[in-house]
Amino acid sequence: MESRQRIIEETAARTRQAAERMADLIVRTPLQRSASFSDDLGAEVFFKLENIQKTGSFKLRGATNRLLTLSDEQRSLGCVAASSGNHGAAVARAMQQLGVTGVIFVPEQTSSAKVEKIKRYGGDVRFFGTDGLDTEQHAREYAESHGMFYLSPYNDEEVIAGQGTCGLEIVSEMPDVDAVFIAVGGGGLIGGAASVLKAHNPDIEIYGCQPLASPVMTRSIEAGEILDLPSESTLSDGTAGGIEAGALTFPLNQAVVDDWVVVDEQQIIEAMQAFMAAEEDVIEGAAGVAIAGLLAREKAIKGKNVVVVICGGNISAEMLMSVTGNA
Repeated sequence: MESRQRIIEETAARTRQAAERMADLIVRTPLQRSASFSDDLGAEVFFKLENIQKTGSFKLRGATNRLLTLSDEQRSLGCVAASSGNHGAAVARAMQQLGVTGVIFVPEQTSSAKVEKIKRYGGDVRFFGTDGLDTEQHAREYAESHGMFYLSPYNDEEVIAGQGTCGLEIVSEMPDVDAVFIAVGGGGLIGGAASVLKAHNPDIEIYGCQPLASPVMTRSIEAGEILDLPSESTLSDGTAGGIEAGALTFPLNQAVVDDWVVVDEQQIIEAMQAFMAAEEDVIEGAAGVAIAGLLAREKAIKGKNVVVVICGGNISAEMLMSVTGNA
C-alpha cells in the first residue's frame, strides 16, 4: 500500500510540474456534458475532448513535456521517434514548436495520408521495417548511434507526466468526479491521468478499457507480469500492440486502475456510432473503446458524475466508412 501511494504521489507531482511547463504549448481541451448519454445512462456523463487537441490526440502532451525536459545539449543533438500514428504526429509538432530537429521512422507500408500528416507538422519521415517492432528497434539503434534522444510513446516518466495533465484539467473543472473511463495501450495516459485523479480523491473509480483484439495490459495485470501476447486487427489501432519489458507503466497501472473493461469490435463500432450521432463529432477507434467501456458498466455508474476521455479523433476515411456503414 505504501509503495502504491508513493508511485501515485510522485507521478502526480511530476504531472503538476509538466502542466506549468507547457501551459502555452497545448490546448486546454473542453470537458463537455452529453445530454444524450446522461439521459440514456442515468448518470452525469462528460466527455474530455482530446480529439480537438493539436494533432488530434492527447499524445502532444507527452511529447511536448519530454522535449521541454531535455537538456540544451540533448535538444541540439536531435530526437528520434518511431510511429506512423498519433505519437509520430505529436513528436513532429512538438519538435516544430520547440525548434528541435529529428527523425520519425515509420513502417514501409504506412499509408500516404499518415505520412503526409507527419510531414505537415515538419517531420522528417523515413521508412524502415514492416511490423512496427522492427521499426522501433531500428529507431532506437539509429538514435544511439547518432547520439540522439529516443522519445518513447509511453515508457518514460516525463511522457507519462505530460499525458497526465489531461487528468489535472478534469479535476480542476469537476472536483466531484466519481468515475473516469480511459482507453489503454501502453498505459501512459491512464497512468498519468489516474495518478492525478487518485491523488485528488482515492475514491475516484478508474476504468481501464481495452479491445478484445489486443488486451495486453489487462491480461498482464491479471497475470501479475508483462506478457508477450499477439494482437489481432482492431478499430482501436491506437491501443494495439505489446508492452515493453520492464515498462514503467505496468506498476503504475497496477496502482491506479480499479477495473479493467475488455470490449469486442461490435461494441466499439456501436459506441462510436452512438457518440458520433449524439455529439456530431468524429472520433477514432481508441476513443470508441473508452465509450464502449462506459456502456458496458452502465449499472455501476448510475447516478454518478462520469468522465470519458475521448483520446483522439484521427481516423482514416476508409475506417470511418466501415464504422458508419454498419449503422
